[in-house]
Amino acid sequence: MKPKVQSLGAAIARERRDGGQVKLSSFIPLRIRKRGGSKVVVRPDGLAQAPGKLATQIDQPLLVALTRAFYWQQLLDDGMVGSGSEIAQSEGLHHSTVNELLRLTLLEPAIIQSILAGQQPRCMSLLWFQRNPLPTDWMAQREVVTAFDA
Repeated sequence: MKPKVQSLGAAIARERRDGGQVKLSSFIPLRIRKRGGSKVVVRPDGLAQAPGKLATQIDQPLLVALTRAFYWQQLLDDGMVGSGSEIAQSEGLHHSTVNELLRLTLLEPAIIQSILAGQQPRCMSLLWFQRNPLPTDWMAQREVVTAFDA
């Protein structure tokens, strides 16, 4: 069976213009090889990395929610929309869902970095953030996060 992902050469930056804005995207060449019973990603520098080793700690739903929250906050800050209710209407979501996710933008930057790196405590998930009120004070947030590890 031929792998769906194939190496196409060196990394390329592509430029696309939409409505006067410049958007850049990068292509990173990689190969997928079978080693034994598992598949391994071969990075451009030639090092092999098993996919499960890197991605197991990254909480994908939490990462997507964090991304959406910051995107929506940017829309609010730029004045593109007036409220979370407008975002909910345009996205086809309930307004409480949007407002719950917007609370993620109040997280301490160190907590956000740990989520992006996949180093957050195991029980810190999107479901936890939806069910538990989060203090707005960063010191109190740190205490909550250290309580996870205890």
